[in-house]
Amino acid sequence: MIVGILKEIKTEENRVSMTPSGVEVMVGKGHTVLVEALAGVGSGFGNEAYQSAGAEIVATPAEIFARAEMVMHVKEPQPSEYGMIREGQIVFTYFHFAASEKLTRAMLAAGAVAIAYETITDMDNTLPLLTPMSEVAGRMAAQQAAKYSERAQGGRGILLGGVPGVAPATLLVLGGGVVGTHAAQMACGLGAKVYLLEASLARLRHLAEVMPKNCFPLMSSPAAVRDLVREADVVIGAVLVRGAKAPKLVTREMLKGMKKGTVLIDVAIDQGGCFETSRPTTHKEPTYEVDGILHYCVANMPGAVPLTSTVALTNATLPYAVVLAGGKWREVIRKHPGIRTGVNLAFGKVTYQGVAEAFNLEYTPIEYFLKSN
Repeated sequence: MIVGILKEIKTEENRVSMTPSGVEVMVGKGHTVLVEALAGVGSGFGNEAYQSAGAEIVATPAEIFARAEMVMHVKEPQPSEYGMIREGQIVFTYFHFAASEKLTRAMLAAGAVAIAYETITDMDNTLPLLTPMSEVAGRMAAQQAAKYSERAQGGRGILLGGVPGVAPATLLVLGGGVVGTHAAQMACGLGAKVYLLEASLARLRHLAEVMPKNCFPLMSSPAAVRDLVREADVVIGAVLVRGAKAPKLVTREMLKGMKKGTVLIDVAIDQGGCFETSRPTTHKEPTYEVDGILHYCVANMPGAVPLTSTVALTNATLPYAVVLAGGKWREVIRKHPGIRTGVNLAFGKVTYQGVAEAFNLEYTPIEYFLKSN
């Protein structure tokens, strides 16, 4: 198969979807890999490294879209790319369709086979391609909490871990999944007092066993959120509903009862955000204020540490890319149920229920495409 690795063009996105070592594996499997010129520079990988691994360096994204049977991105295609995507072409990336009707309708119009990293599952029904970036984002959320709690950054002027004789900051983490757990662990390591809210009792039992003593896992409820946001110096939103919009757990009304300068970090912004007052921001302009509360809603947080993120992402995605490149996509998803759950759109039809429900679109079960070749 001809596989195309595109340069990221989303604002301040420095990751790339495959490292040179990943390209070497793909080429070793007999595939042709096209890499857009300078695609890896932001992550520390020059054209020469990709050429040495066996890639062909291509000058423009238009040529990659025209030649490749499967194209890979890190972030979702941008408007300038919509017209280049061909019917039946596999686009393999993070899509987060439920957060963008414009993107969803553009990909439907293109007729592409959109396979989303974030909805592929493994044998344990976990999300193996979302996990590495969730780990990065969770750890970064704690770093940003420390940074933006500084008075010069708009925060309350509080040190997360405090000092002897001075109480530490209080963090509220909404969601005890990968993002929330990593955020809580990092914040605890800095010495903060952390409340970690989770809706699953089984997960709470696990968290109670493994988290540090300064982390307090609690059952999530609207009442618990309302009470704890008043106490918190930082609130980290880390909820996930697979392939669907995130629920709004913190309303604008709740902001009135919070301490001025409290920092809200919405890691769920890729899925529409879990704070009512959230809107996407960028690394260049990461924050804004609503009712005296500082909001950090950067939609591609791991893009700030592209070397770490790119290597971690390739470690996870490469085995799936090899499988997809190894046969026709219908045959691949017949044999691999986990990849089947990654197909969100195909040939103008919505094949993931959460996306259909987000925009009131007709839902076509993926089995429709398995009836024939």
